[in-house]
Amino acid sequence: MAIEDTPEEWTVTATATPFTGNKTSVRTDDVVMPDGSTARRDYQVHPGSVAVLALDDDGRVLVLRQYRHPVRHKLWEIPAGLLDVPGENPLHAAQRELYEEAHVKADDWRVLTDVYTTPGGCDEAVRVFLARGLSEAEGERFAVSEEETDMELARVPLDELVRGVLAGELHNNCLVVGVLSLVAAQQGPGLESLRLADAPWPARPFDA
Repeated sequence: MAIEDTPEEWTVTATATPFTGNKTSVRTDDVVMPDGSTARRDYQVHPGSVAVLALDDDGRVLVLRQYRHPVRHKLWEIPAGLLDVPGENPLHAAQRELYEEAHVKADDWRVLTDVYTTPGGCDEAVRVFLARGLSEAEGERFAVSEEETDMELARVPLDELVRGVLAGELHNNCLVVGVLSLVAAQQGPGLESLRLADAPWPARPFDA
């Protein structure tokens, strides 16, 4: 038996969108269960996201601290953002986010991992990239607004982030998944075994 996620779609007898927001919406589907009964499922419809674990030559990870209103916390995170345009190339989006949030560019990009953040209640898919060969971006800094005006930036040793994750002190899912995936790759097959930056992403197909 292969331990691998596989696409499958159960029959939907009715669907509605009771709420549409600026970036996401809520959908209600009536789904036929294996025994023939029907169950109603409400979930958030999300365009998808990218995140960047930017690792410098000293083994430090670029992180930022930002207020997240739904959980009433300031969280340490890695740079991330929405796929604003349908079919947008995720690598281009990741490069944009690294520039906008940290004013940094990278020479080497790999796919670190792909995840569904909360598949029981949201269809958000996130591609987490590993970025290396960091340097300061050219030009003026991106003009931030709203929560980002209070954002803090830091470079933290990877080991310290691992310690914080396992101690329950760091909670952002992209940071947690990215940090632990990086350590697993380093201790296993090595970073050069990671997928190329333009690897297919069935969850969010994109233009080359």
